[in-house]
Amino acid sequence: QVQLVESGGGLVQPGGSLRLSCAASGFTFSNYVVSWYRRAPGKEREFVASIHMIGGTTNYADSVKGRFTISRDNTKNTVDLQMNTLKLEDTAVYSCNAVSSRADMWGRYLKFWGQGTLVTVSS
Repeated sequence: QVQLVESGGGLVQPGGSLRLSCAASGFTFSNYVVSWYRRAPGKEREFVASIHMIGGTTNYADSVKGRFTISRDNTKNTVDLQMNTLKLEDTAVYSCNAVSSRADMWGRYLKFWGQGTLVTVSS
């Protein structure tokens, strides 16, 4: 029953704001790096932002720096993405990704993907 569930997508006008949430079910985000990716129609999937659940170190794509903020809540086992001053080019399916920050005894990393939530920026 390991799952990542995204929520908060919807329709928003240019310049508006939206808050996405990624919730882990069946496991804890502890010792994981959680990221947001997006895929626009006709384009390849691209990295948006990431955060280490331990320490809180963040990273952002240049296209969203200063507009998007990723945050974590270790108690609730969730990761949010606050999106401000949205642009038309932000329209995409946003997906949550979790990768274990430590390899297991076989040198492998666990990786999980959510199903995604649609964000549409339009007038």
